[in-house]
Amino acid sequence: MFENVSSQFVSLGKQVAENAFKAQLLALESAERVTDLQLKTLESRVNATMAFFGEAAEVRDFDAARSFLPKGINLVKESAEQLVSTTQEVLSQNLKTSEAIGQMVRAQFEAASEGVARTAAKARPAASK
Repeated sequence: MFENVSSQFVSLGKQVAENAFKAQLLALESAERVTDLQLKTLESRVNATMAFFGEAAEVRDFDAARSFLPKGINLVKESAEQLVSTTQEVLSQNLKTSEAIGQMVRAQFEAASEGVARTAAKARPAASK
């Protein structure tokens, strides 16, 4: 009886460790994708800003500055849109990762519940004898 219970705990511990490793791997892969996305966004915004400042350095008079103002507003608008888009993609990635980890935990919980139910069913006939 003790060996049966002991082996179940060892098996459960092994399953928990394997699932924890899988969950950590999913989380690290998600973090890698999120970081890559954020770096690409940062790179594009830095390039756009440097191009803007390059053009701004060439402005020499008031009329040129007045015609250049819409470019500055457009840069801010594009940066804000990119920020919102990147944030939505990051949240989407985090949601997918959370759902995958939740499914793993749910499957492990259901497997453990079934194992306990089978063990209890086997123990009942032996106890009633």
